[in-house]
Amino acid sequence: MAELRYARELADHEDDFDRWYTEVVQKAELADDAPVRGCKVIRPYGYGLWERIVARLDARIKATGVENAYFPLFIPRQMLEREAEHVAGFAPEVAWVTRGGDAELEEPWAVRPTSEAVICPSYARWVQSYRDLPILINQWSNVVRWEERPRAFLRTLEFLWQEGHTCHATGAEADARARQMLEVYRAFLEEDLAIPVVPGIKTESEKFAGALRTHTVEAMMGGRFWALQAGTSHDLGDHFGRVFGIRFLDRDGERKFAYNTSWGLSHRVVGATVMVHGDAGGLKLPPAVAPVQAVVIPIWRTPEELATVEAAVARVSERLAPVARLRVDWREDRTPGFKFTEWELKGVPLRVEVGPRDVAAERVTLVRRDSRQKAAVPLDTLAATVEALLAEIQADLFTAAKRMLADHRVEVDDYAALADRVAANAGWSLAHWCGDAACEARVKAETKATIRCIPRDLPPEPGRCIVCGGMSEQRVIFARAY
Repeated sequence: MAELRYARELADHEDDFDRWYTEVVQKAELADDAPVRGCKVIRPYGYGLWERIVARLDARIKATGVENAYFPLFIPRQMLEREAEHVAGFAPEVAWVTRGGDAELEEPWAVRPTSEAVICPSYARWVQSYRDLPILINQWSNVVRWEERPRAFLRTLEFLWQEGHTCHATGAEADARARQMLEVYRAFLEEDLAIPVVPGIKTESEKFAGALRTHTVEAMMGGRFWALQAGTSHDLGDHFGRVFGIRFLDRDGERKFAYNTSWGLSHRVVGATVMVHGDAGGLKLPPAVAPVQAVVIPIWRTPEELATVEAAVARVSERLAPVARLRVDWREDRTPGFKFTEWELKGVPLRVEVGPRDVAAERVTLVRRDSRQKAAVPLDTLAATVEALLAEIQADLFTAAKRMLADHRVEVDDYAALADRVAANAGWSLAHWCGDAACEARVKAETKATIRCIPRDLPPEPGRCIVCGGMSEQRVIFARAY
């Protein structure tokens, strides 16, 4: 009974969302505590979800002509410090190695917080002529940032991600690539994770350290309706090319500095998937990335029923294997009810129940995780039905998430109303901003909300800054962020 309660009891999804999130991550066996402060152990089920994310996103990235490579984890201090704004932006988060074995290092090594400072010197060696460009490289790796308030997947000291780094002959090419990769992220998040996002530009105070401009896709989380920066793509201009000496002989015979981009998406999207789609029962995983898309629960009481059900489950598995990632739960020390609750907690999109009555009727009982709708399905149409249902669940999760975003994003024209919305966790506020960093800083200091982005798809709309009353050309998104 203790284990049954463990599977069922979660903090209230509406009233205690933060605790609910922590408990779901642990009880659904996505991650566990690690012996190192700020780090997490990603368990097989959580890593299976990450593997599906990697596979889907990696295919999208490679479709744009990018190749995968790998660069060192350690960065010599003098190399990291070559770009002053870059190192200043990351200084509070950098972990340093000062000893190797029994000896002090002559120069400390930074543990990779991001890889521009170690990749750009390689590009400087590789690029001699315009014929060497563009360079389009991505790496899947871990990074370390000294996080003061860690939270599983969302903010951890060590995390997994991909980071792309490209090198171009012109600023126009770099700009086009940065925008292209943001579109890759938008499509991946919306089509594979069923998470709607708002693409836009970061303000000067929020952009990547050393970048010309930062493009972002912002997603709304459930519960408190805060924002999560789900992916970023940085146009670095020729700044890093100048700092690291990436020069090439152009077609016109002149030596020029190269233009760069960098872009990344991390395993925080695992946390986003939990927060956007989860409910009081636990996870609701989009079928596109669910490690298990359908779980078969055999139901029997007697040895005779077991023999009959075993044969039926074999037929069911044979039909479903080509259309779904399948798991059969044969555990004898757990009741069907316990299994139903546990796999619901884990967010498996479909449950397939096979009992004596189902066997007699040449059918199974299908239960959707998202809507909990139940239906009896004949074996002859099972594969086609499951394939269609998985596509339908994927679409329905996206529709529900879009509705949440639309319902909790409103236009605000009064500073007090903005502050009240932030304090009440009421969602995102679309408000006018004059472009002055002082107005932006005041909102952050007084409400803890930041400008998440200047939305790309909002039309120009002259108005008055919500802080100072100055002229504004467009609304921006103010929200608290994870």
